[in-house]
Amino acid sequence: MLKYTLRRFVAAIPVLFGVLVVIFILARVVPGDPCTAMLGEKATPEICERFLHEKGLDKPIYIQFMVYVGDIFSGDFGTSIRFNRPIVDILIERLPLSIELGFIALVIASTLGITAGIISAIRHNSYVDVSTMVLANVGVSMPVFWLGLMLAYIFALVLKGTPFQLPPSGRLSPGMKCIPFYEVYDWNLVPDTFAYGVSEFVSNMFIFNSFITGDWIVFLDAIQHMILPAVALSTIPMAIIARMTRSSMLQVLSLDYVRTAKAKGLREIRVIVLHALQNALLPIVTIIGLQLGTLFSGAILTETIFGLSGVGKSLFEAITARDFPIIQGFTLVVAVGYVASNLIVDLSYAFFDPRISLE
Repeated sequence: MLKYTLRRFVAAIPVLFGVLVVIFILARVVPGDPCTAMLGEKATPEICERFLHEKGLDKPIYIQFMVYVGDIFSGDFGTSIRFNRPIVDILIERLPLSIELGFIALVIASTLGITAGIISAIRHNSYVDVSTMVLANVGVSMPVFWLGLMLAYIFALVLKGTPFQLPPSGRLSPGMKCIPFYEVYDWNLVPDTFAYGVSEFVSNMFIFNSFITGDWIVFLDAIQHMILPAVALSTIPMAIIARMTRSSMLQVLSLDYVRTAKAKGLREIRVIVLHALQNALLPIVTIIGLQLGTLFSGAILTETIFGLSGVGKSLFEAITARDFPIIQGFTLVVAVGYVASNLIVDLSYAFFDPRISLE
């Protein structure tokens, strides 16, 4: 397995390099430039010339690319043109939110999708099966931005004043603050060090940070703020997982060993979970891994609708402002996450099916 993992890591290098090349070129061939996007009517030719020179954007594109690749190998993702801040600092601030949102959405999509698919397969061609698949088709067809707006309208306005009211935007209620765990436990961390950066990254996961510090008021409030965006983001993956689970389970339930297990008098739940589901998991795990890409792409709309300053919303704002360093840095991080998730899915095959040898 170690050799297989190393081979996959090596094979991922040209993929990530290709992503970097494409994003680097596309960001610069799109009409417009950072100076015009940021300064608007104040962007005279003289001001823009000086602005582009200060940012190194007046050099030939291949020289800009060589400089950028060299900076990446030294751990420098550049400095934001819009905020004049290092990209690493912005990632530490905004990536944790996207990770929390994506993780919760994936848990919701996987749990409900697999459950719905199993029930649909067991009750094949029944009213339950037809209803579940109709809902799955509706879920696949439903635009994320429309669903997000409808959820915010229903749970924030229509149900206002009821126990079902949920906040429509933001990460925490006004006046609440998530105190970093290293401050709660009096860790004396030196700023601008690796340990400080990692600790700051973890503390920006408000749900996890408030859990390990025991701040249950902030914990519950952070979860309430995450419910609507997570549900909106999980709808399409949930529907796809449900359909794949149903298809895979129907194939397995018709095999001889499942009928033999039933003939032996085993309880139906045992046959389904230990015999059928375990052998139907490979395509389900594959589709769950592929849905991570859907979660990242859908997060752009979801974070914008619900006012969450994560990677998705930051990318949208950076594209509008032609902030090349943020576009390049954030896209590269998303690509690394996508490649890593696919590697984890491939490695999980040997765990779910011991007959598969990764070597």
